[in-house]
Amino acid sequence: MDTLDLLLHPVRLRIVHALSGGVTRTTSELCERLPDVPKTTVYRHVGTLVEADVLEVADEQRVHGAVERHYRLRGDRAKIDNEAAASMSQDDHRRGFAAAMAGLLAEFNAYLDTEGADPVADKVGYRQGVVWLSPEEVDEMVAEMGALLAEKWRNEPAPGRRPHLMSAIFFPTLSNS
Repeated sequence: MDTLDLLLHPVRLRIVHALSGGVTRTTSELCERLPDVPKTTVYRHVGTLVEADVLEVADEQRVHGAVERHYRLRGDRAKIDNEAAASMSQDDHRRGFAAAMAGLLAEFNAYLDTEGADPVADKVGYRQGVVWLSPEEVDEMVAEMGALLAEKWRNEPAPGRRPHLMSAIFFPTLSNS
């Protein structure tokens, strides 16, 4: 299975998100984090990601006679690089966007369904706005945002930190210019 087919799937994308930041989780823990996805589906997609070397076994333990595996994300394998993105067709982009939105919606609903969810206190944001930019200004903004986010993406789990899902969506709109 090629990288696009592998990662442009909403359930696999959610599994990748759940294992971001260097954490390890068992399949049972992943099932708890994706309560809206049938357990058999989670197990099947974990197997697919392991087979594709996107996930690796970080640890194994025998629990009640069965082997429990802790999985870790191989970040270098869990992204669509610039070369793969450049080769994507318009339909691939539609499929990728749909997978990202489906995963985002499922993650947001799971957040809202947790006890004590407080979007205001948690500073949840989903604002949209139009900015008018020249091609040079687009390049400048993308570089500035990339530098800022790269710094934060290097953060690792630590006391007082909790994961936040961030989705940047940026594309030109039709205008009356």
